[in-house]
Amino acid sequence: MCGDSATCSVSFEVLVHNPLNIFHVEVAIEDVNDNSPVFSEAALELEIGEWTVPGARFPLEMARDADVGMNAVLTYQLTSNPSFSLALRESSEGSKQPELVLERALDREKQSSFELVLTAVDGGDPERSGTVQVRINVTDLNDNPPVFSKGVYEARVAENLPAGSLVLRVQATDADAGTNGRVFYSFSNVPGTIRALFTVDRDSGEVRTAGPLDFEEKNKYIFGLEAKDGGGLVSHCKVQIDIMDENDNAPEITLLSVSSPVPEDAPAGTVVALLNVKDPDSGENGQVSCELEFLSSAPLNNGVLVPATPCVFFLP
Repeated sequence: MCGDSATCSVSFEVLVHNPLNIFHVEVAIEDVNDNSPVFSEAALELEIGEWTVPGARFPLEMARDADVGMNAVLTYQLTSNPSFSLALRESSEGSKQPELVLERALDREKQSSFELVLTAVDGGDPERSGTVQVRINVTDLNDNPPVFSKGVYEARVAENLPAGSLVLRVQATDADAGTNGRVFYSFSNVPGTIRALFTVDRDSGEVRTAGPLDFEEKNKYIFGLEAKDGGGLVSHCKVQIDIMDENDNAPEITLLSVSSPVPEDAPAGTVVALLNVKDPDSGENGQVSCELEFLSSAPLNNGVLVPATPCVFFLP
């Protein structure tokens, strides 16, 4: 129900009569482990130079699990091979980055390629898993992967930016020359919702808006980008985009209860109407005041400063 949000709940209000009152109800939705880890590609292609020193590490694509909490905690396994092992590097957010570790020098003349299977396993009970093939081509040229200038790129942008607006630019360099030193940028295993809102230029690394950003719908986006050189080596980085609120929503008024007609001998303080006023904007943009304008000759003064709270109108 709530996508990849860490918490999920449904809230509503209950109106009770005699006496007139309103109660707020919030129902917490608990996650079940109904999604398996998935990789964006059916196979991962790597190019490793035959003179690469043992101990060298090559980042592999991380799987994505739509569940949350323990159901989304991923670990990885690699099929056994004397030339390679698997290492897991934990990021600052707690996710684990799988890395292929070269255990011994490669000889292209003896074996020019390897095929391994990388398995991602979640923390559910029972656990679920997903796999991807890792295809390794041995070469003697491209032994330097691209290196991003930052591990995490951050930006703050206003909502309702027009499509095509520049958000930020990522940059990676590669120590190799020629084709093996040319870097291309792309998304790294991101859901379709991200691709509908952002684009990344293959050559420049510029991230631009592709669709409307709505603070009220989501105020933060975190996704991965990858840099791949001409020989197939890949590096990854994170992008975090914070959306700033604009006052683009008018208050919404809901009539919860009304007493009509009102007896002429009703005492002062009699409740005549109960309304709910909400504004989905945040901060001062979401703060509303209630005022009642009468079309009679006897104006009444009432109203309360109440963001997303019932307004009660009564006889003075």
